[in-house]
Amino acid sequence: MRVAVIGAGIIGITTAYELAMDGHEVTVFERRSAAAEETSFANAGVVAPGYVTPWAAPGMPGKVFRHLFSRHAPVKLGWPLTGRDLSWMWQWYQSCTLETYLANRGRMQRLAFYSRERLDHLTEALELEYDCSPGYLVLLRSEKDSRLAQPGLQALRDAGVSFSEINAEQVRLIEPAISTDTVFLGGIHLPNDGVANCRQFALLLKNEAQRIGVNFEFNTTVAQLDRAQTATLLIAGEDAPRRFDQLVMCAGLASAELLRPLGLQIPMVAVYGYSISAPIGEPLNAPRSALMDERYKVAISRLGQRVRVAGSAEIGGSLATKRASSIQTLYKVLHDWFPGAAQHANLGLKVQEWKGARPMLPDGPPLIGHSGLNGLWLNLGHGSSGWALSCGSARALADLLAGKAPEIDMQGLGLERLR
Repeated sequence: MRVAVIGAGIIGITTAYELAMDGHEVTVFERRSAAAEETSFANAGVVAPGYVTPWAAPGMPGKVFRHLFSRHAPVKLGWPLTGRDLSWMWQWYQSCTLETYLANRGRMQRLAFYSRERLDHLTEALELEYDCSPGYLVLLRSEKDSRLAQPGLQALRDAGVSFSEINAEQVRLIEPAISTDTVFLGGIHLPNDGVANCRQFALLLKNEAQRIGVNFEFNTTVAQLDRAQTATLLIAGEDAPRRFDQLVMCAGLASAELLRPLGLQIPMVAVYGYSISAPIGEPLNAPRSALMDERYKVAISRLGQRVRVAGSAEIGGSLATKRASSIQTLYKVLHDWFPGAAQHANLGLKVQEWKGARPMLPDGPPLIGHSGLNGLWLNLGHGSSGWALSCGSARALADLLAGKAPEIDMQGLGLERLR
């Protein structure tokens, strides 16, 4: 079949590749000039399936409210807040029940573990080489941080995730470059998780997709979809519509705007995140793999010869406006743990400061499957877990489109969940 994929982020690229491997004739439309230029560009890179969990959880509204008044709050509100933002926040609040949380956590982790299997398979089968490091450490500054982490540890046990609770001395054996001036309680070590460069992988897989026949059209904006024939689309600046047999929507936040005229109301908003990336100064002063500061919800990742620090969750505002305090929090966390890791303070080297828009649904899991409209499929709403869920989402979508049963249970991952 002739299949159109809208969006060339990590979700669109993995989807296009899997569809082409199934023998479809695939065309990818991307409004940017290159692949993985938006949410996939500079994320933390952490691949930790056991830590993939919904934002909508019991007790989270209270935690978020308390965070709002902290200088280094992991969650912040931006201005202006739109009516759509406020509606999303209300739906998120309603999803913070134990029953809803447990169901959605199970769905996300099921997909995340499958996705890691697919990522490993693609990496080995295609002999892809990109920046990656094994192991993941969650850093606990105090007894309070440890207590707050306990519900998450129970979730890891329930999921059968291998981890160990270790003291500060044991943490330093794994990450010897941690500052000797930083006093902390200990950490949680997940040896089977790790970090990998999302954008590098996306670009490599794009090349593999092109090799097997996928056509990428960059600088190409899809203006609208045909109401009567939803696999037909109109490109901005073109008079004649493009017709396909099937269409897969992977355009992140732009997906909601394209789907709204068709009667599909997808409650998806931007939850903005930040990152800084800098060349490593002295390798002995840098992290070996990936760490998460549990108090500030900030990740520090070793990506080849660079260190990346990523975090924050900002609702409202715009992509164009960077909040200085959010960037400052990233620098603070990096200095607390690895003060000599980056070269940002010398040699005049420029640090890449990035803000990205995570396309997030209020209850957590993405939407994968048929839209209910003839010829239109959805693979969107992965939020902050897009990298961790991408490879599994793509394979499952390709199986569904082919009329085959995916290798994992897809219950609760389709549009019917929102109805």
